[in-house]
Amino acid sequence: MNFLDGQILTFDKAYGITSFGLVAKVRWLITQKMRGRKIKVGHAGTLDPLATGVMVICTGRATKDIERLQTGVKEYEATLQLGATTPSFDLEHEVDATYPTAHITLEEIERVLQTFVGEIMQVPPAFSACKVQGKRAYDLARKGEDVELRAKPLRIDEISLIAHDLEKMQITIRVVCSKGTYIRTLARDIGEALQSGAHLTALRRTRVGEYTIQDCLTLEQFEFWLQQIEVETEPTPRT
Repeated sequence: MNFLDGQILTFDKAYGITSFGLVAKVRWLITQKMRGRKIKVGHAGTLDPLATGVMVICTGRATKDIERLQTGVKEYEATLQLGATTPSFDLEHEVDATYPTAHITLEEIERVLQTFVGEIMQVPPAFSACKVQGKRAYDLARKGEDVELRAKPLRIDEISLIAHDLEKMQITIRVVCSKGTYIRTLARDIGEALQSGAHLTALRRTRVGEYTIQDCLTLEQFEFWLQQIEVETEPTPRT
């Protein structure tokens, strides 16, 4: 195995670890296996710490493919709690407001979901990695500063309801979408469209382009696999 020549690795990111933390750990494991030989390692799209699922990581010469891989269609399964919002639109922060839900029916949920299919404009969450005057939006938001972000165009190819519990006002949806879609914001917008509120309670990315969750290894599985293989410590000379 020659990681310097370039490999595209697919991981099932665990809950709680950051995308940068996963990349750093993979880089460290490969470097140790290569007896300290330095290597470029990068990812083709982040996941929030509270999300799980597909993360594509490239090594060596394959880091040149990152931009291409980032444009791949993404697929998610997301669980929403209706009737309540949080500042970050997920469980990173506690509920800051509650809303009526008695009027929400299954038929209305299914109708509202379809209104998001196609080209839409979406305002990224304040607690995001978007930059505002050179600073990360989440750094400003965590300091209590007002963050104003511009709406960005994106595309939702498919959205469907795959599970629901109207007694608890929880729904799980499947979303197929373009690069740059914030599922947290989509959850917030769905809540507003239902004349209520909503926030994300679980998120799993199941596909990035051609790579699906079935193609992925956990970090622990990767570490075990790495111990079993032989690796090259020099790149193949270019001809």
